[in-house]
Amino acid sequence: MENEREGSTHLQLALQESQMVAVAATATPFLPQPLTVSDFARPPLHGSNLRVAYQGVPGAYSESAASKAYPECEPIPCDQFEVAFQSVELWLADRAVLPVENSLGGSIHKNYDLLLSHRLHIVGEVKLPVRHCLLALPGVRKEDLTRVISHPQALSQCELTLTKLGLNVSREAFDDTAGAAQFIAANNLLDTAAIASERAAEIYGMNILAAGIQDDPSNVTRFVMLAREPIIPRKDRPFKTSIVFAHDESTGVLFKVLSAFAFRNINLNKIESRPRRKSPVRIVENGTHSGTTRYFEYLFYLDFEASMADQKAQNALSELQEYVTFLRVLGSYPMDTSPLACVTDLLYPAATASLPSI
Repeated sequence: MENEREGSTHLQLALQESQMVAVAATATPFLPQPLTVSDFARPPLHGSNLRVAYQGVPGAYSESAASKAYPECEPIPCDQFEVAFQSVELWLADRAVLPVENSLGGSIHKNYDLLLSHRLHIVGEVKLPVRHCLLALPGVRKEDLTRVISHPQALSQCELTLTKLGLNVSREAFDDTAGAAQFIAANNLLDTAAIASERAAEIYGMNILAAGIQDDPSNVTRFVMLAREPIIPRKDRPFKTSIVFAHDESTGVLFKVLSAFAFRNINLNKIESRPRRKSPVRIVENGTHSGTTRYFEYLFYLDFEASMADQKAQNALSELQEYVTFLRVLGSYPMDTSPLACVTDLLYPAATASLPSI
């Protein structure tokens, strides 16, 4: 009899718990939670949709980039760039879409370092116009605001416009743009606004106090699409190839490397140096003075306009191997040639009008 009574008590508790979960589920819309390192112990999910990892929470610009790259995908938010890389390597996701440079803020160095430390391949690129909006909870006016929160880059990209709007507010850094909007909505902050996307306003039930508040309208972020396997290079459309290399301190080596492309009329899109993490400084004996000379050791990331299916690209890399001590092809992939004006209209159909005079 006592066992039956205990079983009845456990059943009642279970029913109460399930009812509480059901009430919570109806009270707030379901949003996917960002992956964390602890999720890697779970078995991968299988389905028909391509699973695409991005850094941030729903409403982030990276989510928009993932949807532009793979329109029918299942976006998977991740709390860190590193987690997005690992989610593809461990088959929790099929692709990752991550930013590598912004037209105003420059390169995202963290992701360049991760490209080298992981074995994923670049299989495409996507360029996303960034249109910042000033978001607040319903009923909140600009006069009610005492602070604005967002990612540091977003705050700096809207600094002049915030001043022109006449806002007497403090500006505080947050982990990401959509996360700032989520934080305001979750804590019902009536004196705080966020700088984030129009989609973030829709997701978190916020009003747009001002749209297109970036100081420079030509604000574009370039993302790369990553996969476990490379794609087969082709020659029937414009391709870009990304490489990373290192060389010793012989005189004129970098000039010779660049000449290998110039001689074959291959256009370079980008070249950037990053310190070598395992050996950032090289010490050599100075033959004329006592002591030693210190040289910084660099890795060079380079993008050029050619497919690895082109013989001239293959010949250029063959020549490079004569001058460098390390060479790796990060990917050879189709270039994003879509007009940015059309992309802006597609991603932000309700906010294509310019900011009102202020």
